[in-house]
Amino acid sequence: MQITIRRAQISDAAGFAELMTHPEVFASLLQNPYSSEDQWKARLQEGATPGKVDLSLVALNAEGKLAASAGLFAVGPALRRRHAMGLGISVAPWAQGQGVGKAMMAALLDYADNWGQVLRIELTVYADNQRAIKLYQSFGFEQEGRMKAYALRAGAYVDTLAMARLHPKPPSWG
Repeated sequence: MQITIRRAQISDAAGFAELMTHPEVFASLLQNPYSSEDQWKARLQEGATPGKVDLSLVALNAEGKLAASAGLFAVGPALRRRHAMGLGISVAPWAQGQGVGKAMMAALLDYADNWGQVLRIELTVYADNQRAIKLYQSFGFEQEGRMKAYALRAGAYVDTLAMARLHPKPPSWG
């Protein structure tokens, strides 16, 4: 599938709301249900604030429809954790299995490794989401722990995995 990857814009809010509320996508996310276009506008506006370190990307198909979203976000304000970022990714069901997730991961990791001064990338994934786990492992993420009954999904508590990736070749001086 031919896609264009670019930074998310406030005008993408409707696409985000559609993607994130799709039953097949939402079931894999650790987000609250029923997000709206207005909520996504506010979230994207906040992410566009000068000085914000977050990176939010979208993948658009040839017709301009949002096929995926992915982002890196600060794990918190603590000075001693500024080298770490969290990662999230969502791919529309109609775009899955076509290399869109791989392209989005490659773009995020290029940014993190070559421009963002990121040493560590962390993520949380449902333990039964084998497709996502396989994608993350293919990019060097390793399981660091299992969190039992971590999240409520469709009326049942489910486990998640904590995964992380360290920069494969951290920058050096000289």
